[in-house]
Amino acid sequence: MASWSLYFLVEILRCASLLCLLCLDDMACVVYGAQEITLPVTSLFPSPICKASTSNANSTLKLVHKNSPCSPLFNGEPVNHTQLLLEDIARVKWIRSKISGASAANSLKDSAVSITAKYGAGGGSYLATIGLGTPKKDLTLLFDTGSALTWTQCEPCAVSCYSQAEPIFDPSQSSSYANISCSAPSCTQLPSGTARPSRCSGSTCVYATGYGDQESFTVGFFATETLTLSSTDAITSFEFGCGQNNGGRFKGFAGLFGLARDWISFLEQSATKYGRYFSYCLPPSTSSTGYLTFGMGSMTSASASFTPISMVSQSSLFYGIDITGISVGGKPLSIPSTVFSNVGSVIDSGTTVTQLPPTAYSALRSAFRQAMSNYRMSAPASPFDTCYDLSGSTMVTVPVITFSFRGPIDVQLDPSGVLFPVTQSQMCLAFSSTGDETAFGIYGNIQQRSFEVVYDVPGGRIGFRAKGCS
Repeated sequence: MASWSLYFLVEILRCASLLCLLCLDDMACVVYGAQEITLPVTSLFPSPICKASTSNANSTLKLVHKNSPCSPLFNGEPVNHTQLLLEDIARVKWIRSKISGASAANSLKDSAVSITAKYGAGGGSYLATIGLGTPKKDLTLLFDTGSALTWTQCEPCAVSCYSQAEPIFDPSQSSSYANISCSAPSCTQLPSGTARPSRCSGSTCVYATGYGDQESFTVGFFATETLTLSSTDAITSFEFGCGQNNGGRFKGFAGLFGLARDWISFLEQSATKYGRYFSYCLPPSTSSTGYLTFGMGSMTSASASFTPISMVSQSSLFYGIDITGISVGGKPLSIPSTVFSNVGSVIDSGTTVTQLPPTAYSALRSAFRQAMSNYRMSAPASPFDTCYDLSGSTMVTVPVITFSFRGPIDVQLDPSGVLFPVTQSQMCLAFSSTGDETAFGIYGNIQQRSFEVVYDVPGGRIGFRAKGCS
C-alpha cells in the first residue's frame, strides 16, 4: 500500500507540474508538497510590470521595493544586483559595529556639515510615501526598522542636496513648521537616535548622522512638523530632521522613515495614537506592493504566531529575535542550540540577506545542496556561494526551509525567501554566513517576504502571519 500511495503522489505532482506549464499566472502554479515546493522558474524573477497586491483593508501606507516598477521612483532601469548586495554588506557592517559596541564614530569629523558616513541604508530596502507640512507635500521615504530619525531633504539646501524624484520639501511654504531650540530637552537627547552629538546654529538645534557605505550622510535642522499618513491620520508637532546637507549614495527617495526602538522614532512619537503597534508585509515579488500599518486594531494578530522580542544590550535601537533551529525539507538540522543563543540575532527591514553564524550556515548550505543535487551549480556570486544555473529549467523544486523561534513557533519560508535571482539564469541560496561565530545574526527582509510581520512592542513580541499580503 505504501508504494502505491507514493506512486499516486508522484503522479499528482507530475500532472500538476504539466498544468503549470500552461498557466498564465505563475504564482497560481506553485505546487506544495510536504517537504518541497515546485514552481515556475519565471516566478522567482521580478516582472517589469507592477502587479499590485491585495493588501490589508486597514493598511495605512503602501510599501514598495525601491527598485520596483510599482515605485514612484521607478525609471525603467534593470536592477543592479551587484550594487544592491554591496550596499547590503555595508549595512550589515554597520549593524555589527553597533551591536559589538565598536565605535564607528572615531572616523567622523567634528564639523556638523562635513562628516564621514558610518552605516548603510540597505541595498534591498522598501519605500513608503507620507505627507509632510501644511498644506501637505507627499514624500517617498525609505522605511527602516533599524533607524530612529525620520528626515527629509529641505530647501534651501544650504550646502547640498542629492537628486530626488519629488520636489524637495520647502519649510517656508508650510504653516506648521518650526525649528527646535538648542535648549530643548529633545535636542540634547538626539545622540541616542543619531549616534552623533547635536550642534547649534544660533539658537536652532542641528542634527548630523551618516550611513555605512562611508559616503552617505545627512545634516540639517531639527524641527517639528505635521506628518500625515492618511486623510484621517496625522501626527502634529512631529520631530524630524530637515536636511540642509545630504549626499552619498542616496538616490531618488526623499529621506528615511525611522521605526527603530528610540524616543525619536515614529514608533515612539506616535505612541499615544497607535500604542507602539505596527505591522508590515513585504510582497513576495519586488514587482508587487505590500503595506505598512499602525495601531493594534488594524492587525490580524489572532492568526499570527508570536515570538518574544529579545533585548540587544549593546544597542537598544534594534529588535532582537531568538532563532532556535532550522529545518530543510522537513528535517531539523543538527545545530547546537548554543550556536544561536550565545550571540543572538536581530530582525531588520533594511538588510536584504539573512546572516547566520558559520556553523548554522554550513549546515543549511549542506542540506540545501543535497536537496538541489539535480540542478547544475554555477560560479559563486558574492556574498552567495551556493548558486545554480537554471537557464534550461522551466520548473524548479526547492526544499521547504523552516525557521524555529523562541515561543516555540515555526515559520515556513515562502519560495521567494529561499532563492535570490542574480541574473536571468542564475539563482542563489538567499543566505550568507556572518563569518564569525561571535557575530550577531540578522534576519533579513528576503526571508520576511509574503508574511505580515507584527510588532507588538508593548507586549514584547513579534508575530508572523503567512500569506500576509493577500
